[in-house]
Amino acid sequence: MPEPVIELAGVHRDFPSEPPVRALDDVSLQVNRGDYLAIVGPSGSGKSTLLNVLGLLDRPSTGRYRLDGTETTTLGDGARTRLRGDRIGFVFQSFHLLSHRSVVENVMLAEIYGEQGRGGRRERALAALDRVGLGHRTGFSPGRLSGGERQRAAIARALMGEPTLLLCDEPTGNLDSRNTEAVLDLFDGLRAQGLTIVVITHEHEVSARAGRRVRITDGVLVEED
Repeated sequence: MPEPVIELAGVHRDFPSEPPVRALDDVSLQVNRGDYLAIVGPSGSGKSTLLNVLGLLDRPSTGRYRLDGTETTTLGDGARTRLRGDRIGFVFQSFHLLSHRSVVENVMLAEIYGEQGRGGRRERALAALDRVGLGHRTGFSPGRLSGGERQRAAIARALMGEPTLLLCDEPTGNLDSRNTEAVLDLFDGLRAQGLTIVVITHEHEVSARAGRRVRITDGVLVEED
C-alpha cells in the first residue's frame, strides 16, 4: 500500500499566553492518495491552525506529521520549504493574482522561487491553464475575468509544480453560486485524476461534495459520517 499523503498522530499546537491557548488538541488524521477531504468548524475552532500545520507553515508543539512518508517535524526550515514547494499547492479565498500581469504570466510566477529551470515554463503554465479550462483566457488580465475564472487561474498556478496535495482555504468564499459550482466541478475532475484535495470551508454546499468530512471544535478533530 502507498504511504498516506497526510498522517497526523497526537498533534497538539499550543500558543503561549496566560493561560496558554491550545489550538489543536491531540489531533490524529490520515488522508490517502486521491482522497477529497473537507474540514469544517466554526470561527476560532482551529481550522486555520490546522491548515498552517498541514501546509508546513507552522510546526506542531508535540506529535508527528508525515507528508508523503516524510516525517516533517524533525526537518530544518530549508528542507520544510523545499518539501512544501515540491508537494503542496495552495488555493485561498482571495485569488492573489497580479493585476498588471496576464493570466499566463501569473501562473508562471509559481515557479519563480522553485528549482524548475526557466525552459518550458510558459508551456507548463499553458498546460496548467488548459487543465482548468482557461486555455482561451491566457493573454487576459485578471481584471477581465469573472470571479470563478480568477479562482481557476489561481488553481492552475497551484498545479504548476505537480503537487501531491492541494490545500484549499475557503476557495469559494468570494464566489456566487454558479461560479462555486464550476470550481467544485473542477475539484471533482482533479480528484478523478488522482490529486489529493483538502478543503477548509464553512459552506455546506462545498463540504457536501467532498468524499470525507471532519469537524474541528475547540481544537478537537472528529470524523463525520
